[in-house]
Amino acid sequence: MILIQAIIQPIRLSSVRSALEEAGYAETMVSDALGYGRQRGQTATFRGNEYRIDLLRKIILELVVDEEDADEVISIIRDSAKRGTEGEIGDGKIFTIPVAEAITI
Repeated sequence: MILIQAIIQPIRLSSVRSALEEAGYAETMVSDALGYGRQRGQTATFRGNEYRIDLLRKIILELVVDEEDADEVISIIRDSAKRGTEGEIGDGKIFTIPVAEAITI
């Protein structure tokens, strides 16, 4: 089994979840997160003052799948989370982690 952990833009959550559910992967866990990668935060202006937002809001989507399904799930997440045809910096990151055992409570 493989744990797939995807860090995505909050506005992409509904499209990613819909695509996963249509493909039969409905069991997911969703968490809020703050962080930044290559985009290094953002600058904004409020009432004439410029300030920097170092930590941006992200969503962490996690699901455990069989090894033979991992590539399909990664493709679904990648295709539904990116902006445009090529994607952009800040669209997210996907990690795969081997799972030794899953125990149902």
